[in-house]
Amino acid sequence: MIKKIAEILSYRKQFISLLVGVPSYETYVAHMKLQHPEEPVKTRKEFFCEAQDNRYNAKDGKVSRCC
Repeated sequence: MIKKIAEILSYRKQFISLLVGVPSYETYVAHMKLQHPEEPVKTRKEFFCEAQDNRYNAKDGKVSRCC
């Protein structure tokens, strides 16, 4: 029972990230290592900042979000 609860709780960060639209850094790193091994991998901070910029910053003077 405790093992099952611990397993469920281990997914909460991933769930919350997906809920608010933040992509997984771990998935990004795995993809880069597999598909683009010659390219440098961004740091967690660089990855997060780029994800936030892509989601919330204006493009051509227009807000790129729904609200």
